[in-house]
Amino acid sequence: MDIHEYQAKELLSRFGVSIPRGGLAYSPEQAVYRAHELGGQKWVVKAQIHSGARGKAGGIKVCSSENEVESAAEGLLGKKLVTVQTGPSGKLVSRLYVEEATDIDKEIYLSFVMDRAAERIVVVSSAAGGMDIEEISHSQPDTIIKVQVDPAVGMQAFQAREVAFGLGADPDLISKLERVILGCYRAFRDLDASMLEINPLVITKQKAVVALDAKMSFDENALFRRPQIAELRDKSQEDPRETYANDRGLSYVGLDGDIGCIVNGAGLAMATLDMIKLAGGEPANFLDIGGGASPERVTKSFKAVLRDKNVKAILVNVFAGINRCDWVAKGVVDAIKELDIKVPIVVRLAGTNVEEGRKIIDQSGLTMISAETLADAANKAVAAAKKAA
Repeated sequence: MDIHEYQAKELLSRFGVSIPRGGLAYSPEQAVYRAHELGGQKWVVKAQIHSGARGKAGGIKVCSSENEVESAAEGLLGKKLVTVQTGPSGKLVSRLYVEEATDIDKEIYLSFVMDRAAERIVVVSSAAGGMDIEEISHSQPDTIIKVQVDPAVGMQAFQAREVAFGLGADPDLISKLERVILGCYRAFRDLDASMLEINPLVITKQKAVVALDAKMSFDENALFRRPQIAELRDKSQEDPRETYANDRGLSYVGLDGDIGCIVNGAGLAMATLDMIKLAGGEPANFLDIGGGASPERVTKSFKAVLRDKNVKAILVNVFAGINRCDWVAKGVVDAIKELDIKVPIVVRLAGTNVEEGRKIIDQSGLTMISAETLADAANKAVAAAKKAA
């Protein structure tokens, strides 16, 4: 789960990370009020969306007057901001963060991520922070500093100092950077984050270390024990198809194709997507109904898939172990009757109670396309989608 910049900054400030003063605004008038409230001569108006690279996309405006603040807010609110991370559809800007301007002397990149191969938290940093960090990481990989954290002991002060020295910081800034790095580590660990990124972390001309931007993502499997984090969720920034499915306990990822997929097991679901691609089609989603799926859960899955208006055919692929083919077959029949489904449905069943499942489908009197193998199912689904297009 992602959160907004202002939310990430508020969390980090609780762990001793310095942030600029700022306030949230939902209208141009509020933005002007925030600037007046902050005082000073310059302000930064920032679009709040779940995406990086906002600066290059025009989502961050530096303003020298309250009139400029109002104009920037007018231009951003209600706009779909398209960045390299959002895709061509962009994301709607419904809130802004107005922040005091900072006198920047140096920009640093700092992030914490989970390295699944090493089973460690890894600190990634670079003295060349800012908007061009992606290009720098490719063109100058030797400037990237990486430090692994042993989960048995956690991040140690000497490791934070090692990162600070590697960044080429002045000796009088080492202790300040150490506190920020350790504070970020504690936030990452204590809040069950999966990613924390500050870009840039700046050293000001007054020799302060300030997080000028912040981005955090969290492990959704841990949200049950982090209600204060779960409350920060902004559903308007999510794919509505995924929001609908996830709120109903379904593991769903929206894609751009026209063949809806209802599969049990993440591995089989991935294999199904691959086979559809090999057959010349494009999957519309990943959907894992999980083990022990009831007929009611199968119906919910159909509802989730059909919310995507691009779907021209549906492929149901079940290899039953914990699941039972007769349960799934009953769910398919119930869904077709309840939802009055018009798109062609390809069903491939295998495993526990497969004969009972096939009998339920054959005796339903409904039009469905049966398949014996996954390859056969994928080919039939692609052909059905092309015919329905």
